[in-house]
Amino acid sequence: MKDSNHPSLLQIDDSMLTRESWKIFQIMTEFVDGFEKLARIKPSVSIFGSARTPADDPIYQLGEEIAYKLSDSGFAVVTGGGPGIMEAANKGAKQGKAPSIGVNIQLPFEQRTNEYQDISLGFRHFFSRKVMFVKYASAYVILPGGFGTLDELAEILTLVQTGKTLPIPIILVHTPFWQGLIDWFRSSLCKAGTIEESDLDLFHLVDTPDEVVQIIFDFYESRGFEIEPSPEEREKLMEL
Repeated sequence: MKDSNHPSLLQIDDSMLTRESWKIFQIMTEFVDGFEKLARIKPSVSIFGSARTPADDPIYQLGEEIAYKLSDSGFAVVTGGGPGIMEAANKGAKQGKAPSIGVNIQLPFEQRTNEYQDISLGFRHFFSRKVMFVKYASAYVILPGGFGTLDELAEILTLVQTGKTLPIPIILVHTPFWQGLIDWFRSSLCKAGTIEESDLDLFHLVDTPDEVVQIIFDFYESRGFEIEPSPEEREKLMEL
């Protein structure tokens, strides 16, 4: 309801409404740019992990080696484009045969673009950026991380569990970090009936780069990477 006694409030409301309306075009631009740059890059693997992991940390080195092996096996590697594990993955991918891709986000702190990207995209909105991670991924590889990493893990598990995207390998790396969370899934979520015991089969827990690569190849051995999605699968991807 408009209040004629507060003309300044009306002006602010109109200004905010205009800004919100124009934001639609900003979001559209991000989607179009992402789709155009990533749609032809197949197969690809999205790799996640903490932005705070230093280069001398064994987990950083593990991420670099995983990305190198994936890239050298023909997988483009997609990360959030920032420091830490993201930098490690882009760095490893850069040394391999396939493209190293960064899907960067503008943040008030912590995020800086790493230098190891063949293709770099910039986003202001987390939700449009998250679509790019999922839409063209042949697998998800998740190393130790914080809230953002957990957000991506929950996102892909939910999409696969609910059938809103195609099943893909979801691989958690480094057992000592993830085991407590998985135990909690089993003891709390399964026990409460909020997930099924079979939902724990949606992901793998591994410790070595070779295991990561092998799981992905085993998954696609019968399907093949170049097979076109069926009409039903294509419909799922269009609704993502």
